[in-house]
Amino acid sequence: MARSRVVYKYTEAEDKSMRLGFLLIAAGLLSLLGLGCCWLRPALQERGSGGSANCTVLAVRQLGERFACTFSCGAACRGTARYPCLQVLVRTSRSPAPALLHEDERQLRTNPKCSYIPPCTRDDQENSENVTYKQKYWKKKVGSQPFTCYFNQHLRPDDVMLKRTHDETVLLHCFLWPLVTFLVGVLIVVLTICAKSLAVRAEAIKKKKHL
Repeated sequence: MARSRVVYKYTEAEDKSMRLGFLLIAAGLLSLLGLGCCWLRPALQERGSGGSANCTVLAVRQLGERFACTFSCGAACRGTARYPCLQVLVRTSRSPAPALLHEDERQLRTNPKCSYIPPCTRDDQENSENVTYKQKYWKKKVGSQPFTCYFNQHLRPDDVMLKRTHDETVLLHCFLWPLVTFLVGVLIVVLTICAKSLAVRAEAIKKKKHL
């Protein structure tokens, strides 16, 4: 009886390991499929339609026009504030014509007329101070130093971005962990099958010895 109980406990643990392994494999495959549709395709389109260039600041200015932004001060507290428009004009190595610099593609889509959208706060003066700080940064700290910028021909060809939306590091992490999950699941299944095979062989050897 004791011997049969040991075999039963081993089989139950083996089944749990197999289920865990197949669950991790399925989770890894589904994650890779979902991230491939949501991240890889836009990233490839972005890289296929654009490229990088060297940019140099030509002018940094604030326009008289102000734009609205939405701030949140709690679950049921939302409001609208305003911020001044900062424009950073640059010259790129691919064209002598001035181009308008943007933080990234999201900022370009949100406000194509400005180069920077500050974190929206209730106080308009604080929003203005954040924009002024950014203006001083581009004038004094960057100045005439060249830096890398990016462009996308499918959006506005006369605008450039300071950084890509789909960064290599983000893409790496998005695909690394689902791949690790998949490989761990495969490893668990393989080890479980190997353990079962070894147990069967050991049992067969014992029977031969008794015979």
